[in-house]
Amino acid sequence: MDLKRVEMYADGACLGNPGPGGWAALLRYGEREKLVSGGEDHTTNNRMELLAVISGLKALKEPCRVDVFTDSRYLQGAFAKGWLENWRTNGWRRADRRPVENQDLWQALLQALGTHQVEFHWVKGHAGHPENERVDREARRQASLRKRGLGENRT
Repeated sequence: MDLKRVEMYADGACLGNPGPGGWAALLRYGEREKLVSGGEDHTTNNRMELLAVISGLKALKEPCRVDVFTDSRYLQGAFAKGWLENWRTNGWRRADRRPVENQDLWQALLQALGTHQVEFHWVKGHAGHPENERVDREARRQASLRKRGLGENRT
């Protein structure tokens, strides 16, 4: 069965770390695009990076091949460098035996990945990549809305 090939551009932002945060994911299939976004009142940038990808994957209606483009070394490194598999094997503990931060979201991400074939790609942030700049603007807009008490949780 040939799966649809989807590009996802995902980013998170935080005003203060922790502070009000936002996330955004742009999904592209051929000429069709869908932008999903949201935020939280008190969070961290890493949590927003993870929520962007989780929410983007949840927005897909069927199993797909997904190329995820992110400027988050934290997110991309978890897969490319095997951190995530090591954390799972070690009972969600890091090499120094401390608990893994954001375990709830890593587990949610693993669940969201379940039906899809996903490959993560790192892009340099704030370097003129049009789609990365677009999701960055939306994530920062969501964080700003949260700061002003105007945002909704849309995860």
